[in-house]
Amino acid sequence: MPDMTYKRVLLKLSGEALMGSQEYGIDPDVLQNIAEEILPIYRLQVQLAIVIGGGNIFRGISGVAQGMDRATGDYMGMLATMLNALALQNVLENVGVDTRVLSALEMKELAEPYIRRRATRHLEKGRVVIFGGGTGNPFFTTDTAAALRGMEINADVILKATKVDGVYTADPLTHADARRLTDLTYLEVLQRQLKVMDATAISLCMDNNLPVIVFKMTEKGNIRRILEGETIGTIVRGGER
Repeated sequence: MPDMTYKRVLLKLSGEALMGSQEYGIDPDVLQNIAEEILPIYRLQVQLAIVIGGGNIFRGISGVAQGMDRATGDYMGMLATMLNALALQNVLENVGVDTRVLSALEMKELAEPYIRRRATRHLEKGRVVIFGGGTGNPFFTTDTAAALRGMEINADVILKATKVDGVYTADPLTHADARRLTDLTYLEVLQRQLKVMDATAISLCMDNNLPVIVFKMTEKGNIRRILEGETIGTIVRGGER
């Protein structure tokens, strides 16, 4: 394997990213593009785990706004992540990537139960591991699930895939004067309420010194360039700057 800056990586994908230009559901072309980005990483024998959201199918917060009980809405969101996880597994295996789905909710007919040592063993054997079902608990986001799983598997970094090329001072889609920030500390993210990950996820990463890199998923080759040490997007880490 070529010398890589990061050897074990947790990739966080949002459910919304799977919609592409659609208003709902999964765009097969987007899934295929993600698989084609992951394939060369798999061939380099980088250990890769993925946490995927479910916002393209159902968001618990949206359900609450319509009068639904929060816990019920969150459990429905967890089921949505499993739909995405299975879809991603299917397209990855179609391109030759050996993949396992581990679920925080028991679904033995569809996925293996999440067991930390099992997840680590799959990674050591060169399989891509997809974590579905969030944390398995309501009131926690899939960002928090990514931070939790990243720490449990001793990942070197969390790669947070987004539609933009990093963290900005404001929404670059609506603010022409927004500036991209290339290097942030955890405290800066929390104090400035920057939309990197939710506060619980950032706090977990800060407590365990797990860096987060926010990057644009749709730019071909970005994941590999990050793994090779190139400065892409925005890095969030500890220490003074």
